[in-house]
Amino acid sequence: MSEISSDIPDWNREKPTKFWDPGRKLLRSIRRYQKIKDMGGIFSGLQLKYWVLIHRFWSVVCGAEIDLSCKIGGGLLIPHPNGIVIHPGAIIGPNCLLFQQVTIGAIDGAIPKLGGHVDVGAGAKILGGVTLGNHTIIGANAVVIRDVADGQTVVGIPAKPTKPIA
Repeated sequence: MSEISSDIPDWNREKPTKFWDPGRKLLRSIRRYQKIKDMGGIFSGLQLKYWVLIHRFWSVVCGAEIDLSCKIGGGLLIPHPNGIVIHPGAIIGPNCLLFQQVTIGAIDGAIPKLGGHVDVGAGAKILGGVTLGNHTIIGANAVVIRDVADGQTVVGIPAKPTKPIA
């Protein structure tokens, strides 16, 4: 179906490739914070404060609001992190791609869940307790308020599946 896996994270996608790589550095601060928090230890409090500070710096640079406690699968790409908002309870599968101005938000406590290898176009909104299947594509500026099946492409407001080209 696709060359990118929906189950096995490709951690190389998250490694910063140059000095100024805001999206990847923001992700790195989240990953390091979560790792240290899970490990615990005598000096973890000081290290956690350091990574909170780094996270805040990159959040301001990016204009993104991604909580340190987010459940993000490995291999997330955010090439243009400007204006991305992710609800702290949202679940994002491995190898997803989020473009600028994407919002993943809860409605009445219902939280979205993205499967593996979900590509979300610029300005798209994923709202409420929706589930996006593996290998799905969400078009730019789409508003997703219903579940999306594996392999589907949805566009529009509200988002609807596209018809295959014959």
